[in-house]
Amino acid sequence: MLYDVLQPGTYVVAVSGGIDSMVLLDLLAKQPDIKLIVAHYDHGIRSDSKLDRELVASSAKKYKIPFVYESGNLGPGTSENQARIARYNFLRKVQKESKAEAIVTAHHQDDALETAILNIIRGTGRKGLSSLGDSRELRRPLLKNAKSELKNYAKEQGIVWHEDSTNTDTTITRNYVRHILLPRIGSDGRKKLRDIITHIAILNKAIDSDIHMYLHVQPSRQSLDRHSFILLSHKLALEILAEWLRTHGITQFDRPLLESIVIQAKTLAPGKKIDINAQYCILVGRETLVLTKR
Repeated sequence: MLYDVLQPGTYVVAVSGGIDSMVLLDLLAKQPDIKLIVAHYDHGIRSDSKLDRELVASSAKKYKIPFVYESGNLGPGTSENQARIARYNFLRKVQKESKAEAIVTAHHQDDALETAILNIIRGTGRKGLSSLGDSRELRRPLLKNAKSELKNYAKEQGIVWHEDSTNTDTTITRNYVRHILLPRIGSDGRKKLRDIITHIAILNKAIDSDIHMYLHVQPSRQSLDRHSFILLSHKLALEILAEWLRTHGITQFDRPLLESIVIQAKTLAPGKKIDINAQYCILVGRETLVLTKR
């Protein structure tokens, strides 16, 4: 099976015990010149999750790869987003401790399509359609592979995996998209959606480059020139504000908050303060907007 081969180095591979990550582990274990650490996060949401950990641990032992895990004890009712945040916090911790080049996940082509549809439903911005990509510190070598390819490979290689008991529950939005919506659009619809995602990803890179150039010429990393910010269109100001906050590690915000901050940044009198969260605020000056800790 063809996939994006990793460059030589050390990688933390996220393995849940499901078919996708077990296929990824098998592929990477056969690749020379890379060192792997198998990382498993037990969310503690399902009562049978211990079986997943035991499977991953035994597989890592078979491949002679170091294995690390952590139990989250998140409990039933935990949202997909909460589980994802906890999982990636664990993976980043393992990456830091092992000095690995990147985290590797088993996201594939079907996942990218599902995520795009989910983000359309949620009403996310331009990045929502191409959010499931590949980056220097988060590698996704299976993004060009369809789920059917992974299933065929698993059967051919005799790979053992555990099926998540919640995967067939179509009251969960992602499962509804996976089992109901995606099959209905057919192969032609899937191809068109993949082409759209690819095109938007290219556009997003160009837009991001312009935004980074705008931020680069500002008075400092912590401040924006208020006059130039006021002259921006409302939509562009939202994009720049969001990226400015992200560069400072502020990622927990929604569209209404951004809307409020932009309006206040353009209209408040000098000396006023704009609240962002419990840690940060923006000081409004005559010439600048300064991001500062409380």
